Amino acid sequence: MKKMKTQFNLPKKAVIGMVHVHALPGTPASRYNVAELVRIAVTEAVALEQAGFDAIIIENMHDTPYLLRTVGPEVVSAMTSVGLEVKKAVQVPLGVQVLAGANKEALAVAHACGASFIRAEGFVFAHVADEGLMGVADAGELLRYRKMIGAESVAVITDIKKKHSSHQITADVDLAETGHAAEFFGADGVIVTGSSTGKPASVDDVRQASEAVNIPVLVGSGVTPDNLEQSWPFADGFIVGSWIKQGGIWSAGLDEERMKGFIKKANELRK
Repeated sequence: MKKMKTQFNLPKKAVIGMVHVHALPGTPASRYNVAELVRIAVTEAVALEQAGFDAIIIENMHDTPYLLRTVGPEVVSAMTSVGLEVKKAVQVPLGVQVLAGANKEALAVAHACGASFIRAEGFVFAHVADEGLMGVADAGELLRYRKMIGAESVAVITDIKKKHSSHQITADVDLAETGHAAEFFGADGVIVTGSSTGKPASVDDVRQASEAVNIPVLVGSGVTPDNLEQSWPFADGFIVGSWIKQGGIWSAGLDEERMKGFIKKANELRK
């Protein structure tokens, strides 16, 4: 596997499991206090590690509808509380994503809780997300912020041509060029997705990205045991969320049999 950062110590063909933290304080669907949010997230993280996942990402996906680029201190503090306890509970590397496109906040959370990486969006090129126009890419500001707070050990892994978005305004910039730009602007890895959560990425897109960049390429949506083998030769890692939930629904609880089945398939391919 191409190296991201010294701290991002993952095996070849890493499999990364998602913890979708329940709705945080102040968001429309919020119904748990912070202690309960932490308890649920820790339970899921431990289950993922025990099933054999190589790393874990915590993400505030239940916070719909998402804010655009900036979230309040109540979200940052709650995510930090979750991250600190998850980090204590598991030995595998931890990642953080704060929706939507709140990359500085994610970096601050990751640095505070000792996480190894963040998943960023809107790192290079403008696009129209379902939250609205992400009109300013934040690579320059984000990496300066990372330097300022002393968080250089936190890798920035960024989506390119991200899901839940229209890329018509950059239609003349293909996936490979977007990957090139992300690498040139200092990304530690890139993520290729399908059109939305649970939708598989095009194998051709994964291949193009892999051929275009010298940093790791991860597949970030719609990964299942049935399609894992197709992208396996081209990707360095796989982020799994929906498939390992009950009924394959991202908002449901973890499904132990699905988790075991996915890791079994990955281990077969590793051999």
